[in-house]
Amino acid sequence: MDFSTPVVTDHFYSKKVSDLHFRNLRLAPPETPVFECAAKMSQEKVSCLFIGVSPEQIIGYITDITLRDQLLAKKLSATIPVSEIMESDMVTISPQAYLVEALMLMFRTRSRYLLVEENGNYVGWISRTKILTEQSQGPFMFIQSVKEARQIPELTEKWNRMPEIIHLLLSRGMKAGIVNQIITTVVDTIAQRVIERVFKEIGPAPAKFVFFVLGSEGRGELTLKTDQDNAIIYEDKANEHREEVRAYFLDFATRVSTALNEIGIVFCEGELMAMNPRWTHSLSHWKRNYESWIQDASQETAMNYATFFDCRAIYGENSLLESLKEYMDFQLQQAPEKFYINLGYNALQYEPPITFFRKIKTETIDGERQVNLKQIMRPIVDLARVYALKYRVFETNTTRRIELLRDKGVFSDKEAQELIHAFDYLMALRLENQSHLILEKREKPKNFLIINQITKVQSVTLLEIFKVIEEFQARIKLAFTRTL
Repeated sequence: MDFSTPVVTDHFYSKKVSDLHFRNLRLAPPETPVFECAAKMSQEKVSCLFIGVSPEQIIGYITDITLRDQLLAKKLSATIPVSEIMESDMVTISPQAYLVEALMLMFRTRSRYLLVEENGNYVGWISRTKILTEQSQGPFMFIQSVKEARQIPELTEKWNRMPEIIHLLLSRGMKAGIVNQIITTVVDTIAQRVIERVFKEIGPAPAKFVFFVLGSEGRGELTLKTDQDNAIIYEDKANEHREEVRAYFLDFATRVSTALNEIGIVFCEGELMAMNPRWTHSLSHWKRNYESWIQDASQETAMNYATFFDCRAIYGENSLLESLKEYMDFQLQQAPEKFYINLGYNALQYEPPITFFRKIKTETIDGERQVNLKQIMRPIVDLARVYALKYRVFETNTTRRIELLRDKGVFSDKEAQELIHAFDYLMALRLENQSHLILEKREKPKNFLIINQITKVQSVTLLEIFKVIEEFQARIKLAFTRTL
């Protein structure tokens, strides 16, 4: 597919789930024999049947693939209750969500179906095939092609095409947050394909584990200048197997990170990767880590380990990370006040580049006046994190954190809107600048923006954003850092 031609269907990005004719729910009680469920699916000509006594009490679902993998492949009787083979990892979406959001959710959760939920009630369902029919060309078919790639050279070629795709999407007016999700989904998918290749090389894992990501990938805010931030949790094993299990996962992580680096998703300069023995541990060891970071609560600890509160599973047993998050929640409820004070201090480390005379303060690099967009965005990321942890909001994405904090009354509608608009504008500018550097100048992407290359309108907008950040930093100082 040639992304240099305008193949992206513009109307797709404005369509919502409610604009689709989503399917009515077909139900079967949990005690129904499997063969009756299969007969009903055949009669109704559906590939998905939901299990429950009513639309308000759905407890699971089965698909054609469920019948193949959980019944036929295991040689089970077709007379057993469907509850014995049903899947329960249901994913829901609002009818007001955009189709592009629905697709991103499906790729992220590996779901082929979404339950449509409105005002707490399930009102229908949509399939991935249905949405992809709406969007027959463009970035989502590209993501699908990444999912089907297996060889390292092929994955490298996919990653190298990202700047072109991102430039096109931004030029069509796509929101920066959705572009972030697309980049994140592609990187997640590449990592998943690499992990599967490594298993073929060294054999299956000797214990349950989860490979999780941190920082900007954990927040779903990746740009074209990205490196690896990942770690591994594995289940606690008996003492006699502990070293053997640990050795396997360190070798596994080294192979994964080396392949990702070869593809172009480079090593983390700070070595915050699972191949570093510091970041591959058993669940009990990880719990001790979080307890130590929260209870110690020094400025240095807050600065070094804040990124570990932006974590998201991309492969393996998600329940291990959920168990860790539950323990983290328990520790946060008992956290000393200085924990939040020092996290708040993080949000004050970088002052917006604005002079006494309300002009943009720049630094000269290679003879050009430049500002670091990533650094400018940091206070918003840090501010959203400290408030989220304080008010027990466990979403990791910065924009979603702000929205949920608004819903809790922590931010007013106006405050949330200002922060989100500021964050989105800076992110879009950052992505546009990176794609320009790669495509036009044939340079590596960077976070520095040359001030002389932006318009007067952009310059004025940046100054207004800097003022918004200053105001919120003053709020942080009052709320969390009274002693600073």
